[in-house]
Amino acid sequence: MQGSIPHADLKAKQRSIRDNFPSTMGLRVHRAISWIERSEMCEDPDGQFLFLWIAFNAAYAKEADFQEIPTGERTTFNEFFQRLVSLDQENRIYDAIWSAFSGPIRMLMQNKHVFNPFWLNQNGIPNNEDWEDRFVSSARVFTQAVQARDTVRLLGLVFDRLYVLRNQLIHGGATWNGGVNRDQVGDGAAILAFLMPVFVDIMMDNPNEDWGQPFYLVVE
Repeated sequence: MQGSIPHADLKAKQRSIRDNFPSTMGLRVHRAISWIERSEMCEDPDGQFLFLWIAFNAAYAKEADFQEIPTGERTTFNEFFQRLVSLDQENRIYDAIWSAFSGPIRMLMQNKHVFNPFWLNQNGIPNNEDWEDRFVSSARVFTQAVQARDTVRLLGLVFDRLYVLRNQLIHGGATWNGGVNRDQVGDGAAILAFLMPVFVDIMMDNPNEDWGQPFYLVVE
């Protein structure tokens, strides 16, 4: 799929230029690439998705996310996406999304099982009875963002869905290799598999940007 970069290519590039990386940014890239490598060893989509999500966390998470009062992950996501897109002069992220628009992304956006208001309504949380209308509206907004080439908005919408999937897996809301509602796991893994290497590659092309300090530094 267009936009996909093998771990081996990322690692070779990192080794050739890492001496010029600031230490904190270099640590982010090193860790993210290691988890991308691990994801490529997986034979099941559950494991692949989880390892790629760890790679995403390694790349974006800010120190403030580990404090008592977090800034909110959606805000942190959007800040990370805005920085990536502003540096993506060749529109590689948009092109990667577009190349997958008729495949895993379209399927993910049409899957109610990764739409949070659906689950809120299923669990009797008030004011979510209109989840179907909101689901249709969300799909319309996504299509408009594609047409407008609003890459930051597209990433925000896609990762809203991926975050629901992440919660289902991390918090034990799914059965490993189960037979129910499994399409979203494969689609989610496929999306992260082509986006994460592009994210890391853009970071390596812009090492002096402020990517934030990892909270868990290397301490002997």
